[in-house]
Amino acid sequence: MQHRMGLGELLDTDGALVERGWATQEVRRYSRSVLKSPDPRIKEWDYYCVLTDEFGIALTVADNGHMGFLGVSWMDFRARSFVNGGVGTPAPNGAMDLPSSADHGDIVQVHPKMQIAFRHEPGGRRLTIDAPGFDKGRGISGELWLAQPPMDRMVIATPFPEVPEAFYYNQKINCLQASGHIDYAGERYDFAPEQAFGVLDWGRGVWTFDNTWYWGSASGLVDGKPFGFNIGYGFGDTSAASENILFFDGKAHKLTELTFHLPQGAHDSAPWRFTSSDGRFEMTFEPIVDRAASFAMGEISSAQHQVFGRFSGQVVLDDGVRLQIRDLIGFAEEVHNRW
Repeated sequence: MQHRMGLGELLDTDGALVERGWATQEVRRYSRSVLKSPDPRIKEWDYYCVLTDEFGIALTVADNGHMGFLGVSWMDFRARSFVNGGVGTPAPNGAMDLPSSADHGDIVQVHPKMQIAFRHEPGGRRLTIDAPGFDKGRGISGELWLAQPPMDRMVIATPFPEVPEAFYYNQKINCLQASGHIDYAGERYDFAPEQAFGVLDWGRGVWTFDNTWYWGSASGLVDGKPFGFNIGYGFGDTSAASENILFFDGKAHKLTELTFHLPQGAHDSAPWRFTSSDGRFEMTFEPIVDRAASFAMGEISSAQHQVFGRFSGQVVLDDGVRLQIRDLIGFAEEVHNRW
């Protein structure tokens, strides 16, 4: 079943989902003020990942209740390397004031060690980063413009059946053509829109404590047109809709169920495979580097394996057209959170 949501409020007066399902635009309005759950259970974040064939950057602003986080990661695919950097703040519990919509509301976070801003402007989004202490003082800074013409996205509202007030409202916006530059360790890296594409992961919800998720994403050009996909599963009740979807030339093509086949051993030790229940997404994934990160603080912990690499295979659009995918840069991840 793939139930498509209608317009309206996301939550009722008790803080529970009005409707579960998927959409291609922000059809449901999120409001933190109606939530009944304790602040530490409320998780809100904006995550951008912008990739080229040779390098990429990821930027995070998250208010996870018990901890706030500003993060930047730099990936060098030629060297098969990465650097993570970030700063945490204790128990913001909503004080970071993240927007209630993915379509309006700027984020400007200033910390003595890092400044991150995500701003809306006509026709797109502007990302800025300044972290002089990143990578032991090598520093990273710059500005990227993500063009966003009218196009479909992945929107999903997922409940957690074991906790009635728990839910996840998620938007993934693929195929954001990027331009600009990032200065890292004294070298300038240019992002050109024909070669650089970004994705936004916008999440708001009330989470249960122990969760594992699987997520994959890629964007680029196929047959000269913007193409991307979002795939994933692992938490909540997805009987109303999956988050699996293709994007081609601005239009969404909904998929049903997918399975991630991870390699034995290390996450980047061998190719991954992806299979679908209806044969519309059959892909292999050649790892380049595992951007691993973990932390533990008492009963709170996170183990993250975001593997960057190249996807190759075949997808089928809603009208039956088959697209051949060859060496499309993207990522696939396994994340276990106790939060």
